[in-house]
Amino acid sequence: MEHNTKIAIIGLGYVGLPLAVAFAEKYPVIGFDINQARVNELMGGHDFTLEVSGELLKSVVNDTPKELGLLCTTDLSQIKDCNYFIVTVPTPTDKHNRPDLTPLYKASETVGKVLKKGDIVVYESTVYPGVTEEECIPVLERVSGLKFNVDFFAGYSPERINPGDKEHTVTKILKVTSGSTPEIAEQVDQLYKSVIVAGTFKASSMKVAEAAKVIENSQRDINIAFVNELSKIFNKLGIDTNDVLEAAGTKWNFLKFKPGLVGGHCIGVDPYYLAQKAQEVGYHPEIILAGRRLNDGMGAYVAEEVVKLMVKKEVTVKNAKCLVLGFTFKENCPDVRNTKVIDIVKELINYNITPVIFDPWANPAEVQHEYAIEVVNGLPEGTFEAAILAVSHKEFEGINIRSHLVMNGVLFDVKGLLPKNQVDSRL
Repeated sequence: MEHNTKIAIIGLGYVGLPLAVAFAEKYPVIGFDINQARVNELMGGHDFTLEVSGELLKSVVNDTPKELGLLCTTDLSQIKDCNYFIVTVPTPTDKHNRPDLTPLYKASETVGKVLKKGDIVVYESTVYPGVTEEECIPVLERVSGLKFNVDFFAGYSPERINPGDKEHTVTKILKVTSGSTPEIAEQVDQLYKSVIVAGTFKASSMKVAEAAKVIENSQRDINIAFVNELSKIFNKLGIDTNDVLEAAGTKWNFLKFKPGLVGGHCIGVDPYYLAQKAQEVGYHPEIILAGRRLNDGMGAYVAEEVVKLMVKKEVTVKNAKCLVLGFTFKENCPDVRNTKVIDIVKELINYNITPVIFDPWANPAEVQHEYAIEVVNGLPEGTFEAAILAVSHKEFEGINIRSHLVMNGVLFDVKGLLPKNQVDSRL
């Protein structure tokens, strides 16, 4: 396989780049992206997502990979000699929480322009069951003029990247694979098996592989929604949720989920993809959407609880300043996509509270572009009427947040990072 395999990775973000680097240690790989600045950055040996170290990236980057190595480019002609095309573009939702397949359509058009007889196109982007065959393949056929499962073939292998996780990296996570025919399924499986040290699982069909991906994150979303609802109940009962979960967690089969904000590009998005397909076939999902509604409301809930505490402690709410620690969607990671901290920020503004956001990991320019708000990378000076620990970055562990608050200032811990005797409330 190594002697005649040349792989194109379409999309060089959090998912595509680590995969491209893994394959580049064994095959010639062309990484294609429409963002020239991103390509320049990667060819210079730097990854702003921090998913791949500069040392590793520099070791595989090659201006003209022949036997193996990674060439990143925006030039479509560079991928025309490839025989595997792996699509790793994002699949977001729109403002109405409906799946947005635009990046997938455009990536399919790109591949269709260079598709040849015998080529295999593998999709890794998160989708609802049926998207590969019903949405992507027709685009490939239309643009290329080739016939599916006669001239070219397809596969689906859902990504399982966990941004910021340096232990469960792409080659150490078991990979689900599938193909459009039994023979292609085996070929795709062998390709991934050659670099995935954790091994592979060959699904019975592409639809099964697609469905497996969306239920992985939907299940996690529902479990977090359950403990978020418990947090609201126990708050009214005057019981510490984390104490309850610690006690319940002593049972061998209790699932140890914690309350919190549910954002990012997977858990906060995938359930909507499954719900969309369910509704298309005439079924209205109740549990999935109920979990989504509850989790989507947690940011506003946190802000409301802070305001209630300020009133109780006779801290002036109007024109107060609130220090928000953390803005990325998870700890120790620069990814701000679909962060639910923005919901806290918006609700604070609704109460005429000025949020001052401190995040050592977030890129201020990216946050300004995506959310039109200011984030600083250093701890701001001055005192605040309230503070919210929204993300448990390692840099926050040594900060005495109380010392930055006015007398009777409110401290709310979303993540349960701080000792409970130091905070006014926590989820």
